[in-house]
Amino acid sequence: MSSGPGRVGAAAVALVATTAEVLAHPELDEGLLAPWERHRLAGIRVPARRDDVVAARLLLRLCASRVTGLPPRDVTPAQSCPGCGRDGHGRPYLPDRPGLGASLSHADGLAAAVVGPGPVGIDVEPLTRRPGPVSVLRRLLPHDEVRAACAEPDPGPALLRLWVRREALFKAGRDDVRLTEWTDRRREAVVALAGADGGLLPSLSLGQAPPSGR
Repeated sequence: MSSGPGRVGAAAVALVATTAEVLAHPELDEGLLAPWERHRLAGIRVPARRDDVVAARLLLRLCASRVTGLPPRDVTPAQSCPGCGRDGHGRPYLPDRPGLGASLSHADGLAAAVVGPGPVGIDVEPLTRRPGPVSVLRRLLPHDEVRAACAEPDPGPALLRLWVRREALFKAGRDDVRLTEWTDRRREAVVALAGADGGLLPSLSLGQAPPSGR
C-alpha cells in the first residue's frame, strides 16, 4: 500500500493499494463489513469486481482507524445518497465522526480511500485506462482542459488525469478544495485526492508517492 506524502500530526489519511494487498492485510478481513454491505455484495456476480469493492470498503476502515485511533473492527462507515436521500449507497461517511469526510474508489484490481476533516474525495484508475469518447468528456470535463489534452501527441494520459481529478472533486462535493494528484508507479495507478487540506498522515510501513498539487 502507499500513502500520499504528508507530515506527522496531520489529520487525514489517504491510502492506495492493489486489491490483493488489502485482502492480505493482517488487520483486515471481510468479516469487518456490516450486514448491509454484505447484502450489496451478494448482487455482484463478477468475482474480481466483488473483491475490488470489498478491498475499497476495508481500506476505508483502515484510513478511519488511523485517523481516529480506533481498531478497524470498531469503525462503522455508512452511506447516504444526496440525490434520493436513502441510505446504503452514495457518499460514505462516519456516523460517529461528523467532522470527518470519507471517500473510496476501486477499479480493476486497485483500491483507494481517504478519511480527513471536511469534504474529501478520492479516485484511482489504472495507468493504462483511457477514458472516452472525447465527445462525452467534453460534456463532463472543462472544455479548455480537454482541448489542451487532445492537442498532445498522445492525449490518453492527460485525459485520464483530468478524469480522476474531476471524479475526486465530484466525490468531495465541492470544487473549491485542494486538489492533489500523483502516479503510483508500483501499482500502475493514477490517483487524485480532493480536500484533506490539513495534510496527510504517513501510514505505517507505507511508501511515499510524490504528488502534484494545485
